[in-house]
Amino acid sequence: MALPTYATPLERIWHWTYLVICTLIFILLIAPILIIIPLSFNTEPYFTFTKDMLSLKPEGFSMRWYDSLMTFGMAQPGAPRDAAWFADMWANAKWVNAAKNSIIIGVCSTILATVLGTLAALGLSRPEMPFRRLIMATLISPMIVPLIITATGLFFFYSSACVPQGSWAHSILRPVLSNSGCLANTYLGVILAHATLGIPFVIITVTATLVGFDQSLNRAAASLGANPRTTFFRVTMPLILPGVISGALFAFVTSFDEVVAVLFIAGPEQQTIPRQMWNGIREQISPAILAVATLLVVFSIALLTTVELLRRRSERIRGVTPR
Repeated sequence: MALPTYATPLERIWHWTYLVICTLIFILLIAPILIIIPLSFNTEPYFTFTKDMLSLKPEGFSMRWYDSLMTFGMAQPGAPRDAAWFADMWANAKWVNAAKNSIIIGVCSTILATVLGTLAALGLSRPEMPFRRLIMATLISPMIVPLIITATGLFFFYSSACVPQGSWAHSILRPVLSNSGCLANTYLGVILAHATLGIPFVIITVTATLVGFDQSLNRAAASLGANPRTTFFRVTMPLILPGVISGALFAFVTSFDEVVAVLFIAGPEQQTIPRQMWNGIREQISPAILAVATLLVVFSIALLTTVELLRRRSERIRGVTPR
């Protein structure tokens, strides 16, 4: 925003001071992210800039760490890259398996969190809902309570919530339970835990969308003979869909980046990308972690761009000019 011509010298000084402060804060926030990107192309197994990199020599940069994401853990990483090589990569590469687990767990937990969070937001938006504030505070508590406490509680709950072996419930749920019949160290347990952490984001986002929703539209649909189900899917859902998708994206990002709950609940078969990065830092420090971090930064930017586009679309639908 440009200064007006009638600004006083003191206002001009504050204007430029304000710009400098904002620039410094921006650099402080973005610098750690920008540094890892060139480091991920390092030819040497170091977390520092080499002389060739500082001199911008081509031989100082390489894609070796991105290639190692596909080969680490393979039975024959040096074999010709044919169909057998890709099959080996898909089955044995640790980073690829971690990515598959992250996507499977993220998608399933996002669907569960979006459905439950949207239903909760619809109920909390009704004025006749009793104890709205208390219920709202309870539902968003996983966002407020320190994550280590939530993860610890989930661990003890999943370890004790076991289905007796030999029962009819155990025979039905056996594919999704551990050998002891508990939810710990299972995909279902991790999905439920991630859904628990993602539901508050969906509730807050959908509730904010429902604040500007015109309830007279639902009454008009009812007066024309539409039942509640038709009214929801034909009137309410299309108008709140941007908020629902935004909440789903936040829930997916929460699941995709979660590591604390995975450390407590998941087993060796449920390794996700954040947990694999954690293991890599503890066991063998490699710039491959920087390559993964760079890919996650690009992925996060794409999701944030999508959320912003949805926000602008929601404002256009509600008649608010996007800023």
